[in-house]
Amino acid sequence: MRTSTWYSGFAKSAAHFCGRPRTFSLAVAVIAIWLITGPIFSFSDTWQLVINTGTTIITFLMVFLIQNTQNRDTEAIQIKLDELIRATNGAHNALLDLEELEEDALEAFRKKYQVLAASARKNLDRGDKDTDTPEP
Repeated sequence: MRTSTWYSGFAKSAAHFCGRPRTFSLAVAVIAIWLITGPIFSFSDTWQLVINTGTTIITFLMVFLIQNTQNRDTEAIQIKLDELIRATNGAHNALLDLEELEEDALEAFRKKYQVLAASARKNLDRGDKDTDTPEP
């Protein structure tokens, strides 16, 4: 079931490549060469413009690359969490796909779980167990 668009494949490859220590070393080398060439070009406006333009373009493109990678990773994690909730006996299936709810619905769930957590802490302080589900 692996389907991949050209962008998705490119983004995966580019993110993998850009995350390597060699790529970081290459970027440092480019900056070092640029610094070394400063006196040769009399630290001119053009000399400065080269590095400014290059880093701006790379940064602009990397934002989209990083966002694509982050979106893909987040979606995969959410699906895995949904599967764990679905497969766990006693888990609340209403929590599946929780990230799609509006802010007020999320806040209601959060408050409910804060109350449960406070109750569990009180039980722990009394020496009771902190396992199982609170529902009968």
